[in-house]
Amino acid sequence: MVCSMTGYGRSSIGNDKLTITAEMKSVNHRFFEINVRMPRQLMSIEDKIKKVISSIINRGRVEVYITIEGESLADRFIEVDWNLLDQYVQAAASIQNRYDLHNGLQLTDLLKLEHVIAVGEQAKGNEEIHSMIFAAVQDAAEKLKDMRMAEGAHLKIDLHKQLAFMESYVSDIEKYAPQVVLRYKQRLEKKMAELSEGTIDESRLVTEAALFADRADIAEEITRIRSHLSQFRETMQKEESIGRKLDFLVQELNREANTIGSKANDKEISKCSVELKSVIERLKEQVQNIE
Repeated sequence: MVCSMTGYGRSSIGNDKLTITAEMKSVNHRFFEINVRMPRQLMSIEDKIKKVISSIINRGRVEVYITIEGESLADRFIEVDWNLLDQYVQAAASIQNRYDLHNGLQLTDLLKLEHVIAVGEQAKGNEEIHSMIFAAVQDAAEKLKDMRMAEGAHLKIDLHKQLAFMESYVSDIEKYAPQVVLRYKQRLEKKMAELSEGTIDESRLVTEAALFADRADIAEEITRIRSHLSQFRETMQKEESIGRKLDFLVQELNREANTIGSKANDKEISKCSVELKSVIERLKEQVQNIE
């Protein structure tokens, strides 16, 4: 099953008090990574949020954004540092007595003192809010999955096209291969005749041609390429994450294409080898975005 690692999903769930929105986008990544951005009061349920996502998505880097509008997630209250305030008041009284001052402290003065008054928060243990968050995250993840599947369907069509191009070049290489040894034998025969004034050592000619044929033989590489292409198609039909296996097959295809290129002693085969590697490079780019 071809599933892209690129996608976007969004879901909003609300009631008469608040609205929860979960947004997530994913991009290709070698492994599976989830980054969640949400109000800090929800940090205690981050692992559960990741579990919900990982039950739907298997690979890629997923960025998750959770926002809440409406009812606050925490109860706020005022905290007074009475010990510090006492010291301020005592210090103020000492200053008044020392310098014979007569303007006493006012309430407004006390409220302006640094670090004396602070606003504290107590997170609400609201199971209903948590349930709404999980539902929004699951729905957004499923929409993300749907988008990744839709893009994967387009990728699959393109992959089949690239595989067809590869098979075409492999067939051309297979067609040109027998002619390489024949032409080499003809060139060798001509050169030997020139050097020996028309006398040709048939046994040496056969030996040299056989040695060249062995060095230039690409039948094994062609067989492996056809096998890899067959495995590639079979893998695309599997109902599982296939990106890593396809990536491995692309590496193997590239290895065989490089070997053919290094063995090629023919202009046409060299040309086909270059085109073959170009298609493999395009295949590699596409595969890197598959889950």
